[in-house]
Amino acid sequence: MRKGCARVAEHDRENKQTNPKTDPHNISVRTVQYLIGAGMNPGTENNPYLGFVYTSFQERATFVSHGNTARLAKEGGDPVLARICGTIAADEKRHENAYIRIVEKLLEIDTNESMIAIGDMMRKKIIVPAHLMYDGRDEHLFEHFSAVALRLGLYTADDYADILEFLIERWRLEKLEGLRGEGRRAQDFVWGLPSRIRKLQERADERRARKMEPQSVKFSWIFNKQVTL
Repeated sequence: MRKGCARVAEHDRENKQTNPKTDPHNISVRTVQYLIGAGMNPGTENNPYLGFVYTSFQERATFVSHGNTARLAKEGGDPVLARICGTIAADEKRHENAYIRIVEKLLEIDTNESMIAIGDMMRKKIIVPAHLMYDGRDEHLFEHFSAVALRLGLYTADDYADILEFLIERWRLEKLEGLRGEGRRAQDFVWGLPSRIRKLQERADERRARKMEPQSVKFSWIFNKQVTL
């Protein structure tokens, strides 16, 4: 729990640099304080193997999302926000590199258990630290935030699948030898997961395209402006 709260606080420090056009009270006083109090539950079960797999994926995910935000900010004519988000993305990239190397070493010295851990985390799905966010009003705040991020292309299921494919290649998971039992089953599961994710996303996109009326919600972070999901 303490680690979860500390991780939320770290992301709060990043967010404070990106909010000149947002309501600081509803972000810092409400949403962030709720989130720090709630912490996070990434499903790592105090297992260091699971923890390092989780952070390898999650740090790359935040690198991707902040990089995409920087790109959109630049295209939208806000070079300051673009530079801030780019700096954060670079910081996340450094974190990613460190955790990925740790998992590489774990795979080298304890191949079977490390592969089992990777399969376990992928079955649970990687959940970002902010999944318990709440602003005192919207019970589905993270769901709504994620829908907007998906629509804008900040972080999508394709990004998730791309990250997984990157880690599979980086860790050479398809070439691991000496696996047995659960480790071999985990290898097969992870190897086929990216294509399954993309197929599910294609179906979700088709369902979304058939919707007649787009939904919108108010976000307290931006002074209750309506945003299309």
